[in-house]
Order: sequence, then structure tokens, then C-alpha cells
Amino acid sequence: MLQLQHTVFILPDILNSDKYKRLTKITWEGMEMTKAKIFNKDQEKIIKTLRQYVPVVDRVHGGTHPEFHEVRRLFESIDEKSKTSVSEAPVLNDEFVKLRQVTKNYTIPNDVCESYEAVYVMLAELDEAYEEIVKCR
Repeated sequence: MLQLQHTVFILPDILNSDKYKRLTKITWEGMEMTKAKIFNKDQEKIIKTLRQYVPVVDRVHGGTHPEFHEVRRLFESIDEKSKTSVSEAPVLNDEFVKLRQVTKNYTIPNDVCESYEAVYVMLAELDEAYEEIVKCR
């Protein structure tokens, strides 16, 4: 069966109308109810960046830093759980505990590039954010 997709053009003055704002608010509130988000927009950007960096750093440094293979696996688990969580925030405690162990609390090795360092810094930020979220529950 052929399905048509419609493109909707909204004029700028309509965007400012009260009716449009009410409809948008209702739509967004409904969408937020269906998909639980654990991280805010800034943290989601970090995850998006990590999706790009982690495989590259693993390929480049995995030979001399085999612990990074585990870092990659744990990040992929965090990413997957964050994407697939529907009704409630995912439980990521185990992943972050293991990441802290594997990375020695995100201690950056002396012989790595800036991308490797950036990955550890971003993972530490996510870990800290998750800890704050857990405290607020």
C-alpha cells in the first residue's frame, strides 16, 4: 500500500499564535510521556559525540590499551539502554561502576591522544550527571 507523506509549511505568524503554542505544548508533553529521557540535551550531545569517538579511539588505541575494548562495550551498553528505554529511565549503575573500575576513575593514560582524553572526560561527565539523577529519585 502506498502511503503519502505530507509536508506542512507553517507561516511565521502562525508559529506565534496561542493556538499553535497550545497544540505544540500538548504534543510535546504527550511525547515526553511515552519516552523516558534520563539525560538532558547537553548530555545527549555528549552521547552523540561519544558514538563517533569511541569506535575510533578503540581502533587506534585498543592495541596498546586493551582496557578500552571494555570501555567501548560499556559505553555501547549505556547508549543502547538510553535509546531503548520507553516507560522509565534505564538503570545504568552497573555500567558506570564498571567504567570507573576499568578506567581507574577516568584516569587518562600518559601516552594517548586528545580524542582518548576527551572520551574519558565525557564519560566522567555522564557518570556525574547520572549520579545526580539517581540522588534525585
